[in-house]
Order: sequence, then structure tokens, then C-alpha cells
Amino acid sequence: MKTPNKFSKYLDRIPQMCYKCGRFHDVNSDSQDLSVNLSDAVTKGLNHPRMLSKNSIRRRQFLLGLAGTSALGVLSNCAASPDANSQGNSSGVMLEKTQLRIGFLPIACATPILICESLNLYEKYGLDVELVKMNSWEQIRESAIAGELDAYHMLSPMPIAISLGLESRRFPIRLASIENINGSAITVAIKHREKVKTAEDFKGFRIAIPFNHSMHNLLLRYYLANSKVHPDRDVELVVTPPPNMLNRLRSGEIDAIVAPEPFNQIAINQGLGFIHLLTRDLWPGHPCCSFTTSQEWIDRYPNTFRAINKAIIEGSYYASQSQNRTDVARRLAQLQYLDASEDVLRQVMTGQFVNRLGESLNIPDRIDFDPYPWKSFSYWITSQFERWGYAPMGSLNHEAIAANIFLTGLARQMAKQLGQQPPTITLRYESLKFDTFDPSEPENYAIQQIEKFGF
Repeated sequence: MKTPNKFSKYLDRIPQMCYKCGRFHDVNSDSQDLSVNLSDAVTKGLNHPRMLSKNSIRRRQFLLGLAGTSALGVLSNCAASPDANSQGNSSGVMLEKTQLRIGFLPIACATPILICESLNLYEKYGLDVELVKMNSWEQIRESAIAGELDAYHMLSPMPIAISLGLESRRFPIRLASIENINGSAITVAIKHREKVKTAEDFKGFRIAIPFNHSMHNLLLRYYLANSKVHPDRDVELVVTPPPNMLNRLRSGEIDAIVAPEPFNQIAINQGLGFIHLLTRDLWPGHPCCSFTTSQEWIDRYPNTFRAINKAIIEGSYYASQSQNRTDVARRLAQLQYLDASEDVLRQVMTGQFVNRLGESLNIPDRIDFDPYPWKSFSYWITSQFERWGYAPMGSLNHEAIAANIFLTGLARQMAKQLGQQPPTITLRYESLKFDTFDPSEPENYAIQQIEKFGF
């Protein structure tokens, strides 16, 4: 895992409800007693000038609540009692369940889940995993709510949306780790090659997005709005499962796609389109997809949950290493879960490709893999849910949502056990193309965007 040092020292770990003991603390933290660390962070945070501003009173009250929690002395790890009928894995931990089914969409974002099969990581952790290819994000959402499978590959905003009941029945989903960062692009039909230079040139376009609750949708809206192109009036956004995007681009039904890989690279290679912008250009290191499961499943199989998440985190680390990228492309091609050649996957994984505008590019982090679930990711997502009307402005408790849904403490612990060096904080400033997001003021950020652009 990469350890950014962008964020201020004043915002530290945020407790959440432990799925084992029901108490409020930093779940599965690597520290045996966080009370001193948390109290120190709260004290510093309350004395920071930002906490004294009028607009930050809610944040100050929240930190005061953390201080009270810290004083209760409930900040210890909670070890689950092994089931007498459980089966053990290589580390000696007793697993409640060993045969698992994981749903995924056939896109490069699912690499950590897929590569674990090729690297025998599931077997290493005592698991027998069946990977179940699904057709759309809607199918994944409905399957998760119905409890048909054990765990799922989801777009990072989906666990939040499903847990809040946005456009679906409310159902508690937890984000265990991030599968990939970056890894998508805005690709425009080749017929518009001479026309499209800036966001203003998208007016009147029909643009395919994979799902409403996706980083693709939110980042496209962010990009268009900055040029005062209204994403709901000046263009038409068409929800399209990623595997169907190329056919719609080929037929002329749509003018552009905001797609995960390998579909952008396939579009280039087949002469269907050109890459206008990589999503990493809008937000370097933005979350894309995630590894998730339900709160109910975690409660029922806590040791199995840790084992599968640890395998995914180890797989993510392998895929993140530049020296492994060619091997990752080879393994993915051999697995045949993705409908793409080894050559296409190598171009995606290494970032060495041609963009159909006559440019040969070398962008190593075109797609990258960093499983650490920064809670500031969640804050930005919920700020945009409010900005674009998926939730009423001021209706969301950004802190509580991030604390409950993003299992950052567990991801940190798993990474440390694997010898990695994960971040020790959960929040950071996020640097986007047109601004910097401060997670201590998510609603002000959204309101300022609306005031600046008029929507």
C-alpha cells in the first residue's frame, strides 16, 4: 500500500461500530489500545483553527463525541470466539465457512479478486472460492440485497448507496477494501475526433455511464459542471453495463462512454474511439471498485470475512507492483474471465498505449491497486450524492456513513500482518483537477460548487 502524507495531522482515526462486540471504537485496529492516540488526536483537532470556524461547529461536536468515546476505554481489539465446527486455515484461525461464491463484473477493476485465483491465495487462506461472473451493477446490487452470494465486487459508491437505500431497498453493505484506483476513461466516438477538445464540446451528447452510483458518473458530472455543462440538461447520461458499451458506441447510439478498462483500450484498438481523458486526470488515485459484503454476513462469518479480505489485500499488493504488471496481464488472459486479449490487458496494466490521437503514452498508474479505504473517499462521494440530488442537501451524516461502511481499521490491520505499510490515518485532503476536497467540510464543498457554477 502507498502511504500518502498529504493530509493534516489533526484528523486521525474515527471509531465505528464493532461487528463483533457491538461497541463503538476503531474496529480491528492494529493497536491494542487506541485511547491515548485517539484522545491526543481529538485534543489537537479541537485546538486547530479550522475547528474554531463557524462552518465547522458540527465537526467540532463530532470530535467531542469521539473524545467521550475514548474516555470510556473501549478501544481494544475484540477476538471472535471460534466455532467448534469451524475449519482452520494455514494461519491456524478457525473458519466458519470455507466454500465461498463471489460475484464480479468482467472488468479490469476486478483484478485483485481474479488474480487471487491464479496466485492460489484463496487456497492459502483455507478458502475454496467460486467466482461468479455477473452482467450488470444492478444485478450485483439485487443479488447482494437478496443474499444470493457471499461477497461482491462493487463500485465504491454502491455500498454507501445500498446502505442508505438510494434507488433500492436499504440494506447494510460494508466496504472491506478498495480493489483499484484510477482505471477508467472518457472515450469519445472516433467520428468526433476533430470536434471534441474540451468539456463544452460534449453538449448534446449521449454518454454511457455504468451506473448512477459510480465514480464514473460522479467524476463525469464534476468534469462537465466545471465548464458549466449541466449533466442533466446539456447532455444525456445513459446507464449501460460496461460489456454493452462498445456495441452501442459502434452502432452510433451513443457519442461517448465513461468506462472501466479494458473497454477504452479495446475501443482504441478497434478504431471505435479515442481517449479524451483518463479519470486519473480528474482525480489522481480516486477509488473505483471495491470488495464488499453485507453486515449480516460479517456477523455470521467473522473469521472467514477476515481471511477473504486478507487474500484480496495480498492480491492487490501483488497487482500494484510495477514489475508484476506484465505477469498480471498474462494471468488475467489465461483465466479468461475478461473478454480481452493479453495484448490489450498488457496495455492497460503497464499504461503503455496509443490513444488514437497519434500519441504513444506511458502512464504507469493508468490503473493501480491500493486496497486502503480512505474514509475521505466516502466523504467526497456523499458530498456529491447531495450535490446532484441523490440525497437531499444536508440530510447525510458524512462522518457516521464513512465510519460504519468503510472498514478502514480492518484493512490497516490486514496489511500490517502482510508486512505492508498502510497509512496510520483515515482522512486526507483529496486533490482533484479543479479543487481540493477537505473532508472536514463536505457539505460546504458541495454548496460552494453549486454557488460557483449555478448547479
